[in-house]
Amino acid sequence: MKTTRILAAVVAAGVAATLAACSGSGGGAAGTAAQHSDTLAIGTMTAAASLDPTQATGSGMPYYQAVYDTLILRKADGTYAPMLATEWSYDDTRTALSLTLRQGVTFTDGSAFDGAAVKKNLIAFRDGGGGSATELSALKSVKVVDAHHVVLELKQPDPGLLFSLSDAAGLVASPTKIGSKDLATQPDGTGPYTLDTASTAIGSKYVFTRKADYWGDKAAYKTVTISSFDNENAIVNGLKTGQLNTAILQTVDQQTAAESDTKLTSQKFEFDFQGLILFDRAGALNKALGDVKVRQAINYAIDRDALLTGLRQGRGTVTSQIWGPDTPGYEKSLDDAYPYDPAKAKQLLAEAGYADGFTLTLPALAGITTDAMTSALSTQLKKVGITLKWDSLDGSTALQKIFRDRAYAGMVMNLGQATDAWTVVQAAILPGTFNMFGYTDPTVTKLAAKIAAEPADQAGADAKALNEHVVDQAWFAPFYRMTYTLVTDQTVKATTQSGMAVPSLYDYTPAS
Repeated sequence: MKTTRILAAVVAAGVAATLAACSGSGGGAAGTAAQHSDTLAIGTMTAAASLDPTQATGSGMPYYQAVYDTLILRKADGTYAPMLATEWSYDDTRTALSLTLRQGVTFTDGSAFDGAAVKKNLIAFRDGGGGSATELSALKSVKVVDAHHVVLELKQPDPGLLFSLSDAAGLVASPTKIGSKDLATQPDGTGPYTLDTASTAIGSKYVFTRKADYWGDKAAYKTVTISSFDNENAIVNGLKTGQLNTAILQTVDQQTAAESDTKLTSQKFEFDFQGLILFDRAGALNKALGDVKVRQAINYAIDRDALLTGLRQGRGTVTSQIWGPDTPGYEKSLDDAYPYDPAKAKQLLAEAGYADGFTLTLPALAGITTDAMTSALSTQLKKVGITLKWDSLDGSTALQKIFRDRAYAGMVMNLGQATDAWTVVQAAILPGTFNMFGYTDPTVTKLAAKIAAEPADQAGADAKALNEHVVDQAWFAPFYRMTYTLVTDQTVKATTQSGMAVPSLYDYTPAS
């Protein structure tokens, strides 16, 4: 899950996408029953505002994977395999990535897939202002060696680049359509499906039809339908009535409802952590947060077990770190770095000069900060003298006040825990959307630079050191990693995707 780099245009798209990945938006109807093995009907809380690949984000990838291929394929276990690029290699400085491109591939409009098309797509994605544009922030230029070879020239090493090229940044559209508004509703790619525009309701229901002349293996389904909803109750009803074949469920009540139906299968997995992101670590808006002892006090004041039990019926794992078990920086001991200790919290507040407490104003976002959560968190922090005030915001107001006006010192948020260290560093540690005040310190600067220069599989020690430092400095106050469920009916087999909150479209197959 990558953050944005241009506050005005990009944050609106990027944060909306981030919220969609974690809480959801949109509304739609699944339509008629979908019980045949040649049809896959997916329900989702993530709406696709556009099918232009420059606007793609990780949570909406299934929409795009139907009609576009990525340069590199990321398998369900997180390993990489050839797709539109058949080979790739770095130079010794890791600032030049050479790609060998697949030959004999054409776009839906008949134009050829070649080096020039790759260059045009990568530059358009980097400069297109989309929610995942930062995936290519290190890209300086693209050298077209010939029709079947390109070199990506980087400003500095980017350990997450292969991940990005298997994600939104790697999607490739026809070069004749790049920059055209038509791509939003008339996608033109090399993917296994084409959009059935007659059956599609833009913004709520997308119907894709299998290509007969796809260059790769025959797609698993003749027809794929992806429908977006504004609540999970509607999704579960669709699953139970056969209008939907599969969905990811995040809310506890709906997970329980799906599990009670013997015709449905639920696979549990953890991806997002939920907790407080303390933006104002220098105390610019709220002086108290500029003191590490205050931030540590907040962590000790939170009864994570009580929150997990009360808000999610125990579905998840309490934690004090933002790195997940599948990331190189994860250390199991840090899950319990801040045990519930209100006496310790009071002591730290007194040492920081806040024995009488202070007031912290936070935004309340629908779908994330429920009434139950705001009440429970307010009660816990009040016990140590911290008064929480909540501003209720709708989607457009939230984007403006939180990310443009920077009106709050922190917020409760769900953030995904990517499988490589650099993605976590980019998304949550470096200046950007979730470090909006650009706070850093010498240790963070040094370790982030080392991680950036290291191959992804060699970053473990430095990622752990950075994790330990950020936990000690209490940049965040995580509550828990949330358990999600991948629900399928009896016609579908599905596999969760490493490093993503949703499976890839390739991870669904007929059960028989």
